[in-house]
Amino acid sequence: MKTFCLMLFMFCGSFGGDPIADLSNEVIEAVKKGDAAEIAKNFNDKVDLKIFDQEDVYSKAQAESVLKDFFAKNKVKGFTTSHSSTVKAGNQFVVGTLDTSTGKYRLSFLIKKIGEKYLISQFRIENESD
Repeated sequence: MKTFCLMLFMFCGSFGGDPIADLSNEVIEAVKKGDAAEIAKNFNDKVDLKIFDQEDVYSKAQAESVLKDFFAKNKVKGFTTSHSSTVKAGNQFVVGTLDTSTGKYRLSFLIKKIGEKYLISQFRIENESD
């Protein structure tokens, strides 16, 4: 009976997943494709977005537009995660290197639990030297 319960627990647990890790992986895959729409679907209603020296709090639609423009001018070659950590209140911060046709940049994003959902509240693309 113990073996059955253990097997059942392991089987059910494999479907639950970790919502913040799942979202983080989804965003990373979208970044690798340069897919602004896929990234933006996970934005909070207001997003702290910084691309180089252009920084502001944007609506979800505005942030998607700015990000789409960036990806149009900087074709993505790849993305490598260098650091991922869970910070207070279960929020997750991810940092990595974005390799594009115009150079390599530091990309970071912050996922926060807002209400019952995990959403991106901060997204940054900066020169590696900043």
